Amino acid sequence: MATGSWNENNRPTIPGWYNRFKNNADERIGTGIHGVLAMPIKANWGPVKTVTTINKEKELINNFGSDINFTAYKLGRLALLGQPKELLLYRLVDGSEKTSTLTLKNSEVVPADVIKLESKYPTTRLFNVTIRTNIANESKKDFLLFEGTKQIFSISALSGTIDEIVNAINKNSENDYIVASKVSGGTGILANVVNAELTGGNDGTSAITNEHYLDAMSTFEGYGMDGFVLDGVTDEGLQASVKYWIIKNKEEGNNIIAFVGGGKDDSIEQANSKSKEFNHEDIVNVFCKASYEGDMYNQAEIAVYIAALATGKGLKDSICNAITIFDDVSPRLSKADIENALSSGTLVLAKDADDVIVVDDVNTYKNYTDEKGEVFGSIRAVKFMNAVDGDTSLKRKEFVGKTSNNDTGRTLILCALKQYFETLYKAGVIDSDFTVEIDKELQANAQSDEFFWKWSAKYVDVIKRIYGTGNVTK
Repeated sequence: MATGSWNENNRPTIPGWYNRFKNNADERIGTGIHGVLAMPIKANWGPVKTVTTINKEKELINNFGSDINFTAYKLGRLALLGQPKELLLYRLVDGSEKTSTLTLKNSEVVPADVIKLESKYPTTRLFNVTIRTNIANESKKDFLLFEGTKQIFSISALSGTIDEIVNAINKNSENDYIVASKVSGGTGILANVVNAELTGGNDGTSAITNEHYLDAMSTFEGYGMDGFVLDGVTDEGLQASVKYWIIKNKEEGNNIIAFVGGGKDDSIEQANSKSKEFNHEDIVNVFCKASYEGDMYNQAEIAVYIAALATGKGLKDSICNAITIFDDVSPRLSKADIENALSSGTLVLAKDADDVIVVDDVNTYKNYTDEKGEVFGSIRAVKFMNAVDGDTSLKRKEFVGKTSNNDTGRTLILCALKQYFETLYKAGVIDSDFTVEIDKELQANAQSDEFFWKWSAKYVDVIKRIYGTGNVTK
């Protein structure tokens, strides 16, 4: 069933629930409380062109490996440290990806091919196989798989037909790496080999373009997410495409906050200029490099952590003054630099005693209008409005096509909506004087199957600035 935005001159015709927001009454945004972050990644392991859900580092390693030279692990781990509720990853490939293979032979006088081994995913991982005679029983074989010099798994005392050996390899509980298949007509006893390499693999990362990222973004549209971030990419053309994609999704009822950042050599002035160009409540531009456990991350990589940190917070929580995982930050901005950054819509980090903190949870929207004022300039407020839009739109399942469009039916809908806003009040997100009512002006000219409602609430912000006055007397 459809959701999305509407206005008086463009009322969607598909049955569904449509919201719009204005500065004092409504503004349009979606499900911002589920904490789901999406990120395309590059890897030398894992499923390609599909979305994989990750909740912990072990799952990240099992699915995409632990090679720090690829963004899957380097930035996937950084994202998990930000504690999103869920991380959605999409492995990018450029079309050259290939699995690696090895063909095993039998021990006949004229050896024949009997088993083909193939890596589970396209990869450049250095797998190699050793097959040796079992020490306890010379009629049986031991199968060992290595990555480089590290043994990954082994099967002792293999015996039986080629079909049975293939089945034993594929069903081994520790084998998440290779798939065995019988070569047509293959029979006999496996020949011994020592560190025979699987070859021909390609991870498919050498020629990834912006188009591949756009394909990933299109795939993500089928999944519920609250945040999106690139895997350290600083290309301005791609970042501009992200903005247009965010706007398109907003119009279709999918509300996503995107996080971006510049390269390691970008200045604060360049970051501020970029923020002003974005000028959108659903775009967060991050500045500052930072170090963690001896590794330095650039702005676009820091954006991954900030995206996870902000996306994972609840509606009541803000990342203003939030302590991060980082050990140090570069450059250390002056007070004037920080003031200019915040007024430009650039999210910055600062050193505060022994901690590195997020100074304020600003987004890039700073050109305020009468209909969209200052409240739209913080991540927390936008997440609140996203949540209202998304959660009230879910009411369509209860009412659209099921409720009579009369006083009784409309009252039922309003009662359900008031209960929802009551939960926001109890959570301390809005004041108690909220209103939920029929939009009488619009309802007066409504079609027989249309219902117009409106809400008004005072958003309760967090305390960000405290001013004290002291008097000293003698």
